Amino acid sequence: MKPFGTILIVDDEEIALKNLARVMSRVGYDVTATQSSADALKLIEKRPFDVLLTDLRMEGIDGMQLLKDCRARHPDTEVIMITGYATAETAVEAMKAGAFYYIAKPFQLDEARKVVSEAMEKIRLRRENRQLREQVENYQGKVRIITQNDAMRRLLEMALQIAPTDCSVLITGESGTGKELFARFIHHHGSRSDGPYIAVNCGAFSKDLLANELFGHEKEAFTGALTARKGLIETASGGTLFLDEVTEMSPDMQVKLLRVLQEKEVFRLGATQPTKVDIRIIAATNRDIKQALKEGILRQDLYFRLNVVTLNIPPLSQRREDIPLLASHFLQKFSLEMKKDIHGISDQALEKLMHYPFPGNVRELVNIMERGCALARTHFIELADLPDELRESRAAVFQKRDGKIPSLEEQEKDYIQWVISEVGGNHTAAAQVLGINRSSLWRKLKSSQNP
Repeated sequence: MKPFGTILIVDDEEIALKNLARVMSRVGYDVTATQSSADALKLIEKRPFDVLLTDLRMEGIDGMQLLKDCRARHPDTEVIMITGYATAETAVEAMKAGAFYYIAKPFQLDEARKVVSEAMEKIRLRRENRQLREQVENYQGKVRIITQNDAMRRLLEMALQIAPTDCSVLITGESGTGKELFARFIHHHGSRSDGPYIAVNCGAFSKDLLANELFGHEKEAFTGALTARKGLIETASGGTLFLDEVTEMSPDMQVKLLRVLQEKEVFRLGATQPTKVDIRIIAATNRDIKQALKEGILRQDLYFRLNVVTLNIPPLSQRREDIPLLASHFLQKFSLEMKKDIHGISDQALEKLMHYPFPGNVRELVNIMERGCALARTHFIELADLPDELRESRAAVFQKRDGKIPSLEEQEKDYIQWVISEVGGNHTAAAQVLGINRSSLWRKLKSSQNP
């Protein structure tokens, strides 16, 4: 039988020692037994045991000393004391020193076996909780890009190549494809990984607010400016500044950003002298770059400064082989966080995921798996745990037109319109269901109206 716990048994009475060792070995524990407390101390110095089962009264080194030495060297070892001279005082002393349990002689072997089993269960739970905490910390603290798609692998190789440099990077792709994840990946693997990483969504601020956020201000630069304030560009000095939705910047803000890139300095609002900064800029957009340049939404001079290296992240619909891999990853992450014992995804649910167009890309898949883990009533995410719009998506999206199978773009347009109708024409609610922001939804609708 494979051992499922290690025990060191120490008792100077030979018969008692043999009986305990025999019983514990039959259960399946890996048992080391000795009559010498001095030898036991040497064994403890060499390696940890899960449980120390020791007599209290022994010649030379007594059980109390073994207990203290063992707990000092191996805090996770549980110690069980055995004695024929049980008193309330010695029991209290042993428990205060960290003993798991105190067994008085004479005792039944079944009693000893039960106490050891309880000690082993405590050890198992402690280790399991520690592993869960470590896994959750790993998920939260590390930048991981999971893929088996060839195009994505090539992008990762390029990201690793440029990470140690300070060149500017422009990341393009639909909303929810993982553009910021790539930015964090580059920062994490670069020479600036110990420096700050600051992310700014340029589309979330008005022109004036964005200027203040990025460049900061001097004291009394405007009414209410009671103290000077660093902007995010200064805050990111020594690290990386990620500008998401950079094409949402106004033209004059783009000019100011261009100066930062060229001169490596920033003017706070109200300042007369520039402040030097040492930053790497990574920018991202979900717009079509050529169209943005053509319409004047993105300045050409800024584009050429940002576009030292471009990474174009493909939508999830173009890398379907990643769907089960990512779904499994997110399932494990959320089941750990929610402390639920979920083993996987049912075949029916997985089939639905594989045929779904994912207009919200990976971000939408994250939402689906979080919901699935929250609602799961068995060890698997079932079809019933998926959102209604996903479960019904095949009938709504996959329909032939004039006897022909529609393209993926046509399917996405139909699906978006169907979601909008299902939420009563509320575009904000539709964007939430799709896992994209309202501006992305507006662009998709405009694109479908102007082919």
